[in-house]
Amino acid sequence: MSAHSALRIGTRGSPLALAQTGQVIARLTELHPRLGEPRAVETVAVSTTGDRVRHELLSDLGGKGLFTKELDEAMLDGRIDIAVHSMKDMPTVLPDGIAAHAVMPREDPRDAFISNRSKDVAGLPAGARVGTASLRRSAQVRRARPDLSVVPLRGNVDTRLKKLDAGEVDATFLAVAGLRRLGKEAVITQAVPVHDMLPAVGQGALCATCRTDDLRAGTLLETLAEAGVTACVMAERAMLAALNGSCRTPIAGHAAIGPSGELTLKGMIARPDGSEMVADEASGPAAEAERIGVGLARTLFANASPALVKAITESREQAIAVHPDMERERS
Repeated sequence: MSAHSALRIGTRGSPLALAQTGQVIARLTELHPRLGEPRAVETVAVSTTGDRVRHELLSDLGGKGLFTKELDEAMLDGRIDIAVHSMKDMPTVLPDGIAAHAVMPREDPRDAFISNRSKDVAGLPAGARVGTASLRRSAQVRRARPDLSVVPLRGNVDTRLKKLDAGEVDATFLAVAGLRRLGKEAVITQAVPVHDMLPAVGQGALCATCRTDDLRAGTLLETLAEAGVTACVMAERAMLAALNGSCRTPIAGHAAIGPSGELTLKGMIARPDGSEMVADEASGPAAEAERIGVGLARTLFANASPALVKAITESREQAIAVHPDMERERS
């Protein structure tokens, strides 16, 4: 890519993905006014498997890589220079030749409870149908309210909201961050406190990737980096990698930096049915984010029953048997 060619930024074509990419482009243009010139930046929408296959659970299809694989291929083929993702969609290990940057301030990481029947999960009547495709959310709901009926619910934000309004489910969950980026925060019934529902690793943070040998793109993305966001995401993803969890494993994690500069990471592993759940936290200097993440993963495993550890291991082996690429991606 020459110094004067258009910067091609790849994204999924969903409304949320386009909104997030627009925010990244706006910030890049603010920091580098030349990118505001006509045809200096080109947005390239790429259809991913996760977008095309909407009637099956992601855990059955192969998980997070379904939203990134085609964008990775477009980047390595030279069709795009940068790709913008939700950090929570990122596989734990990226393909060779691609580097990831945590960019922009982190949005609200909490889950949004949305319902026309209750102000929160506790107020739902027994037997109410809660729609979610997330094993993480499902396990935590089942743990808190085993009397509820948790049913699969996939689709983009608008699709899920329409299904809720149509009465297919009594409640659902979406990320507060996504709703805010779409200007739809008015639909939120409750932003669920982190201590009641631990978010997905990376939730609320944006990730931008580029080729490792692309100096121009890498330099631009470095100007978008937020040190605190990067440290928190590193801790969360280090925990996820050490747990070696698959898309069939309910794992949650959230890190935050307090006023003193200390990073605190909360983590959780569970059975999909919520019958067993182990949660803990670890703290330390933000500069030691990865060490904190690995340490917490070891603590969670140490406190889990042999049956839960076996379930996590078997779920990963089953996922790899169906989707061999996971062995390399460790998503």
